Amino acid sequence: NYPPGQHGQTKKRAKQSEYATQLKEKQKVKYTYGILERQFAKTFDRASRKEGITGENLLQLIESRLDNVVYRLGIAPSRSAARQLVSHRHIVVNGKVVNIPSYTLKAGDNVGVREKSKSAQVIGDSLRSRSSRYPWLEWDDSKMEGKFVNAPARTELTENIKEQLIVELYSK
Repeated sequence: NYPPGQHGQTKKRAKQSEYATQLKEKQKVKYTYGILERQFAKTFDRASRKEGITGENLLQLIESRLDNVVYRLGIAPSRSAARQLVSHRHIVVNGKVVNIPSYTLKAGDNVGVREKSKSAQVIGDSLRSRSSRYPWLEWDDSKMEGKFVNAPARTELTENIKEQLIVELYSK
């Protein structure tokens, strides 16, 4: 209810600056998706060079990362678990093993579980408990394989992200 410290209850907390709110938004996205600063900055740079709205491009690039798609398909229970599955070579893209979590998927790519890993308990448990479906992803239970149909539109994303604040932060 009140800030820590000896004078926490008596002092009024100053209104957050514009920079603070922008930074907080960027940090929220970084922590949500598990991306470090340098990688996030490079992704933002790629988004700003693409044609279209920079904020939407940024979210599309982040959503099309392999570790995020593995999480969204329900193969892993969390994004960090998805990152680990990818780096431990349990995931195949178009039939080839890919162990780079930041691998950017293109429309039409097939993401599946490696043949040796299909019996893994973590993957099985996660697939049984998966609930939500996303319009930009398709899943085939029999093959344990999903398809990245296309990069999601901004309206399809449920995350509470104000990407305009991030764009303003980087444009300083």
